[in-house]
Amino acid sequence: MLTGEDARGDRIYPDTDVRFMKGVGPKKAALLAGLGITTIGDLLYSFPRTYEDRRNRVTISNLTEGAAAAFKGRILSVSNKPAYHIKGKKTPLYVLVGDDTGAIEVVFFNSRYIDRMFTPGREFVFFGVPQRNRGKFQLVHPDFESADGDADDAGRPIMPVYALKAGLTQKDMRRWHEAALPAVRGAEEYLPKRVVEAEKLCGIARALKDIHFPADRDALSQARYRLVFEELLLLQTGLMRLKLGRESGQKGLAKTAGGSAEEFEKLLPFSFTGAQRRVVSEVFADMASDRPMNRLVQGDVGSGKTAVAAAAVYRAVKSGCQAVVMAPTEILASQHYAWLSKLFDGLLNVTLLTSGASAAKRGAVTEGLADGSIDLAVGTHALIQPDVTFRRLGLVVTDEQHRFGVNQRIALARKGTGGGDGRGEGIFPDVLVMTATPIPRSLAFILYGDLDSSVIDELPPGRRKIITKTVTSAKRGEVYRFVGEEVAKGRQAYVVAPLIEDNDESETTADLRSAESLTDELTKKIAGRRVALLHGRMKQHEKNAVMASFVAGETDILVSTVVIEVGVNVPNATVMVIENAERFGLAQLHQLRGRVGRGGEQSYCVLVMDSDSEDARARVKTMTETDDGFRIAEMDLSLRGPGELFGVRQHGIPALRLADLARHIRIAEKAKTAAREILSGDPMLVKPANRVFGDRVEFLFRDVTEVGL
Repeated sequence: MLTGEDARGDRIYPDTDVRFMKGVGPKKAALLAGLGITTIGDLLYSFPRTYEDRRNRVTISNLTEGAAAAFKGRILSVSNKPAYHIKGKKTPLYVLVGDDTGAIEVVFFNSRYIDRMFTPGREFVFFGVPQRNRGKFQLVHPDFESADGDADDAGRPIMPVYALKAGLTQKDMRRWHEAALPAVRGAEEYLPKRVVEAEKLCGIARALKDIHFPADRDALSQARYRLVFEELLLLQTGLMRLKLGRESGQKGLAKTAGGSAEEFEKLLPFSFTGAQRRVVSEVFADMASDRPMNRLVQGDVGSGKTAVAAAAVYRAVKSGCQAVVMAPTEILASQHYAWLSKLFDGLLNVTLLTSGASAAKRGAVTEGLADGSIDLAVGTHALIQPDVTFRRLGLVVTDEQHRFGVNQRIALARKGTGGGDGRGEGIFPDVLVMTATPIPRSLAFILYGDLDSSVIDELPPGRRKIITKTVTSAKRGEVYRFVGEEVAKGRQAYVVAPLIEDNDESETTADLRSAESLTDELTKKIAGRRVALLHGRMKQHEKNAVMASFVAGETDILVSTVVIEVGVNVPNATVMVIENAERFGLAQLHQLRGRVGRGGEQSYCVLVMDSDSEDARARVKTMTETDDGFRIAEMDLSLRGPGELFGVRQHGIPALRLADLARHIRIAEKAKTAAREILSGDPMLVKPANRVFGDRVEFLFRDVTEVGL
């Protein structure tokens, strides 16, 4: 436990409410709560997002685009000058800051609490990342504080910089973190002693002190290593314990009665690739076991994941079980149904169930699933409704699993646990998850390292490489002339924009294209062609109608936001144009590009962008140099950090506060080895040497029941 005394001699603990601290009233407490900070412990584990090295301030003339820096400047002028009017949104605040070498414009979009602070003549220290906008430097929402500083900061060369909300300042956060430090004095070490010694880790009390207020870079480095290792060790231990619990508590049905891989492949109008055969072999080996399969199948767009899933379905049904394939949208479910029903025509009884089904259709389907006369049900979340029951569900396949909440997937899998054939409770179906969203290998190592995973890393023969080009907005006319030429050949095209409509965001610093304006523009420019609009604010039935029209070839050009990122198969689409490509992550760009190139014709992806930021250049360079989704995912991870990649937060997995999976993979490997060693000798973490550590793991994973699959 962390305990200590503050300057007044009062005892403080990790679970002490932050309102106990001087200067934290109801308003400040509410703002801190918005950052996830309600207790002293939360505050101590709310780490700086960066640091300001006051020994290395620069002048305004020496600021570099894209490079974080600190500088001191005086306020020259303050103005509220909206670039356009947005109903219900605040006017941006523009502050001109200068020193003896030059000036820079500083912009705040939520200036309610700060506009009164910036009076001409006052001096402040700013810390942020300069960006170039229309030829001039601009700093958007930087951290700042009065140049007078704080007496408590005297002599500190390295200052923490925290994430803020409007109404909080760096001075506030530093003062409160300083006041919380007594709680770490005499802190009890909860990592196993042998791990601390083997990895030469500094103690928890020292780490928490030095991560906030390091005396030098070496102290900061040691504190960071300790806390990164701790995060990854706790994560790995928790995930391994979940897997141990799942394997010991679930029983499945061995599916060995028939349906060999060779027999199934004869049904296909093509031959499996080597990668598909390897993955099918892995899947069938799982299905032959009485332990329920929990396998993730990753494969780039067009790699043939659905055929692998169909092989699993064939094996399950031939072994006397029913199967389910669940997709995130009605369009994608209908596409799977069309292919699978044709493939299994005369062999299996295949049905489709979506929320749009009539009462009569739904009644017939639920009856057929309950009595076992339906072998395979393809559908959407309609499959998990209470009235849907199965006689003997043996296989659950989910497509694009990150589009489903973990509870939805669990609900479907548990429909197989009731037996229904006299075998009794507790029989779990096999679960096969497909995704065309490449998971970075380093992230998969952390999240799925102890789960079963297969990768289809080979595309079918004859698939043409998509030609990817980058152009500036000055070449936009040429791009759309080319789109018109492709459409004239009978092809179709996608055009993706970052916004739905003009003035869709409060940012005034970028010239962004909207889907609505592009639809109007293309309707005029490419006369006589059918142009349709698709965006996320449309009702589901409207989106379904637009996509169905495009799939059927009744629409020539589909203008959309990223809602078509994971979409349907349109072999006739040969062009993907992505406007303001700098606004999209690499994984998104790759997924969007994968919407074309599905047929036999040469396909193209055109990235339209004017940004010359370092990150934007790195993204487009990667896109033009490779079509390897896993390499792209790794680059995306290194540029953006793990964030919400692959829906990590939806699993309830503890958030990583310091660990960077792109940079800390070697530490992750060490942590994984340590976790295995700990659990091999004490699976329940009940031995005295591991008990405090086990309590910490239990607390962090208190809301986690299933991971990933």
